[in-house]
Amino acid sequence: MYASAKICGLSTPATLDAAVLGGASHVGFVFFEASPRNVGLEQAAGLAARVPTHVQRVGVFVDPDDALLDAAVQAGRLDAVQLHKTSPERAAVIRGRLRRQIWAAVAVKTRADLDAAREYAGAADRILYDAKTPDTSALPGGMGVRFDWTLLDGFAHPLPWALSGGLDAGNVVEAIVRTGARLVDVSSGVEEAPGVKDVARIRAFLAAVAKG
Repeated sequence: MYASAKICGLSTPATLDAAVLGGASHVGFVFFEASPRNVGLEQAAGLAARVPTHVQRVGVFVDPDDALLDAAVQAGRLDAVQLHKTSPERAAVIRGRLRRQIWAAVAVKTRADLDAAREYAGAADRILYDAKTPDTSALPGGMGVRFDWTLLDGFAHPLPWALSGGLDAGNVVEAIVRTGARLVDVSSGVEEAPGVKDVARIRAFLAAVAKG
């Protein structure tokens, strides 16, 4: 089964280039100050300029305000906006304002958590199923936590979707085969330390996806 991949939380030219050359379909820039992967507007602009037209640029936000969204969309030349901890109502407003693809992250730990995906029908263009992080965590993702993929068995997805949470080169093929994901999203699984992407791990992850 063919799947494509998004490498998220990129912050350096070398790792961005590795993602593009390795065949990533999407690259992600994080605009959230509490994250070790956060990029500034000038930094994002420099990275975005390196991305060829066949690769989509995704901005990652946590319940952002309009000012941040507008500035980041312009600086990062964003094709899509990925929203964490953002209500369906707010997502719909953002979608109407920006006229960009909207990805809504749904944090999953139990089967009941999947029901939130249905609320984004008409408000988002894609659901990103991610592992639910501890309530005490300042970050909504990027912590290397995975959820039980069997929870997706038989679930009627309301929108196109992507799989995230605890993926790496060693388990991504299993994840694709087990869930039927057509798009996988990785961040911490290609890092040597929080926020520090590793070129070799990016290449290995993308090579595994290509084989899967």
